[in-house]
Amino acid sequence: MMIMFSWLLITATLFFIFSLFFVFKAGNNGGLPPGPPAIPIVGNLLWLRRNFLRNLESILQDLHARFGPIVTLRIGSGRAIYVSDGHLAHEALVARGAVFADRLRPPPAARIISNNQRNINTAPYGPFWRLLRRNLTTEILHPSRVKLFSHGRQWALNILTAKLRASAEANSGVVLDFKDSIQFAMFCLLVLMCYGEKLDEKAIRNIETAQRNILLFVSNLSIFAFIPILSKSIFRKRWNTVRDLRQKQTDIIVPIIRAREKHKAKQNKEQADEARFVYSYLDSLLDIKIPEEGNRKLTDEEFVTICSEFLNAGTDTTSTTLEWIMANLVKHQDIQRKVFDEIQQVAGSEAEEVKEEDLQRMPYLKAVILEGLRRHPPGHFVLPHCVTEEVKLNEYVIPKGASINFMIAEIGRDEKVWDKPMEFKPERFMEGGEGEGVDITGSREIKMMPFGAGRRICPGLGLGMLHLEYFVANLVREFEWKAVEGEEVDVDSEKSEFTVVMKNPLRARILARREACMGNRVLNE
Repeated sequence: MMIMFSWLLITATLFFIFSLFFVFKAGNNGGLPPGPPAIPIVGNLLWLRRNFLRNLESILQDLHARFGPIVTLRIGSGRAIYVSDGHLAHEALVARGAVFADRLRPPPAARIISNNQRNINTAPYGPFWRLLRRNLTTEILHPSRVKLFSHGRQWALNILTAKLRASAEANSGVVLDFKDSIQFAMFCLLVLMCYGEKLDEKAIRNIETAQRNILLFVSNLSIFAFIPILSKSIFRKRWNTVRDLRQKQTDIIVPIIRAREKHKAKQNKEQADEARFVYSYLDSLLDIKIPEEGNRKLTDEEFVTICSEFLNAGTDTTSTTLEWIMANLVKHQDIQRKVFDEIQQVAGSEAEEVKEEDLQRMPYLKAVILEGLRRHPPGHFVLPHCVTEEVKLNEYVIPKGASINFMIAEIGRDEKVWDKPMEFKPERFMEGGEGEGVDITGSREIKMMPFGAGRRICPGLGLGMLHLEYFVANLVREFEWKAVEGEEVDVDSEKSEFTVVMKNPLRARILARREACMGNRVLNE
């Protein structure tokens, strides 16, 4: 018994000494960027005392204050490097873009959702990624193609304004569900662009529910990053749930794919009326062949994955940003008045709609959109990158296989770049402001990067900007937006969902700008 106790004591002592060695060795990371102390297997001691997933951003802010603009965290046996400086982000993503353009292999459960990295966001840097991205940018996101969906944007706007009116009429002039209304309207538009049909509300809701159930469950999958084989056995219920959610999504989308194939074949054969045929993202995907894989076509699983990515990327990011911007226009009535005055000057007081060609002559509106993206980026991190080979950044080693993360919100709120960065000031993007002529692609320099930067920059940047400008302009033209009496509009509190949303969702009182909109300007003014 004494011998066994002695061996346990010796083992515990050796482990303690071994751990201390790693703790005090933390200052010398073998050339890696600096970071907090770490012990084998567990990683950073930080994880033992704080819920790191929930508090990751605030933890990183503290670490950057201590260690500088580039830090390393050890999560289990993995290494994650975080960059909070625009100059370093530009050096990595733009100046050395090809080296920093790869993606990590995700945990097993995440690979179910991405169909083993068969979409644009998660695909490794290589031929398949280039094929998909080139198809998206030329066939759907090219300006000439985007113009073809102007009727779709007007349709989505009508859906949105009808829902806002109904909500206001039912609640004494107060819109209680702005977030849900804008999200549904944007989803309708993206479904039209993706599948080429104005589906009925039930069909759209079914697609939306399948998409959202998966998105909401994603936060439960992080556990599979730690010792995947073991966690897969321990958390079998979660594993089965994500597979079931994916199957439900597939069961909804595949019939739409089959119907589209038949419709497309009929159009090609009969050359029917083109006015009834809306060229869609799915149509372009049906024509794709993969040269590296025997010139085969995409599978149903790949169609579902790629279409799902398109709907997610264009819906939540845009609707989240719209809510933040409209909340600031409610809080800052002077800014809202300036936007409305510009609309009146450019589009005229009798215009039924602010048209897309009008937007090009509205610099203050664009400044409001840019300020919304800078102050409230819908994503506070880009999707993690990894390098194709070991490189140095800021004299630190970036090893192949490490995760490199760029902090969008921190870069856009850098006090060294922006004057009073936490204030909402669109004028900073007008003549003489520190953001005048800012390049949000980051090609020249990075002061803000709401769409990412470099080779992995969001290909939907142009479409996203158009949607934000179009919907903000028309919501301000249609309604006057006011705070609910006795309520403060909270534009400072955030919470993380699929995007970073308002912790306290926007509630606002709306007043019709024109009597023709609602019969009169009542809505309990």
